[in-house]
Amino acid sequence: MTGSGEGHNDISAMNQKFASLDLFDSPKVRTEREGRPARLLEGLQSVNAETAFIQTHSLQHEWTLWFLKPPTQGLEWGDLLKEIISFKDVEEFWGIFKTIAKASMLPAKSDYSFFLKGIRPEWEDPHNMNGGKWAYQSKHKGSNLDELWLYMVLAAIGETLDPTGKEVTGVVCNMRRGFYRIAVWTRNCNDREVLERIGLRFKEILGISEKETIEYSAHEDSSKAGSMRAKTRMSL
Repeated sequence: MTGSGEGHNDISAMNQKFASLDLFDSPKVRTEREGRPARLLEGLQSVNAETAFIQTHSLQHEWTLWFLKPPTQGLEWGDLLKEIISFKDVEEFWGIFKTIAKASMLPAKSDYSFFLKGIRPEWEDPHNMNGGKWAYQSKHKGSNLDELWLYMVLAAIGETLDPTGKEVTGVVCNMRRGFYRIAVWTRNCNDREVLERIGLRFKEILGISEKETIEYSAHEDSSKAGSMRAKTRMSL
């Protein structure tokens, strides 16, 4: 598997555009690197002050960062899922992304999610309930997870994942013991042609080799499967 090179031309171009804003050389507000975004808001005041003088570059839509804490005794799912912050331009995104812990540093059984504002990273959300997800899974050890996750987030907020501009609702990174999973969520699960195009784009962005596969499953099937693995409806 390769995490860069072929298939990343437009992502590289986006990176160059972002880099030209000179945000990378600004002092970084650091947090505890334990997957705890509670200190994020504290640091963002400094980030916003550093970038206030820079011309902003608006995204097509507003996005929200979510964090799912590992299971904790006495807490329900709703207590574990935290809406962290929303952003609507390039500068706000980089201020957030460079402040939070890297995906590879998150504890097991926790998730990062970037979703369109107003959509929760849950199967039950009205925008997700009739949809599903493309997922790629790999062993964490020795991988380039952080690079691949950044590519996926940039593709999502840059609106390059979805040929229709209507299907993708968000992207998720699941950290588990011994492996990680990156997924793209869609609104619907029945338009095979559109889903295949999104899936092929997903593979292209990640630079997945022909020997590796991604799988599509419907949220409806996942909700019925419980702790069991949901059936695969498509694979590429």
